[in-house]
Amino acid sequence: MKSDSTIYRCSRDERGRAVCEVGTGKDSYLPLPARNDIFDHSPDGFEWGYGGSGPAQLGLAVLAHFTWDDELALRLHQRFKAEFLATMPREGLTFTGQLVRTWISNGETVR
Repeated sequence: MKSDSTIYRCSRDERGRAVCEVGTGKDSYLPLPARNDIFDHSPDGFEWGYGGSGPAQLGLAVLAHFTWDDELALRLHQRFKAEFLATMPREGLTFTGQLVRTWISNGETVR
């Protein structure tokens, strides 16, 4: 798994499109790979704040990036979308690897 200090930040560009990046806070941020190669929910990109295909793609991308485990990401991303990403404000969100690790640990022990 990635470091708990990994930072995921998603915002809107000047045209209102979703932009998601990943970094550590100490270096420049890089675009978060969409991982459409695992499952192509949304060829149009990421979203959050509701339960659709864009949030599903973001959930898959975050979990695949953080865990380095495509199968685990594929298994958990719809729940991550529903329980976390769908509830976030449309303006944007920032969260850490610690939140992802905690979510995975809680979900895996409960289910």
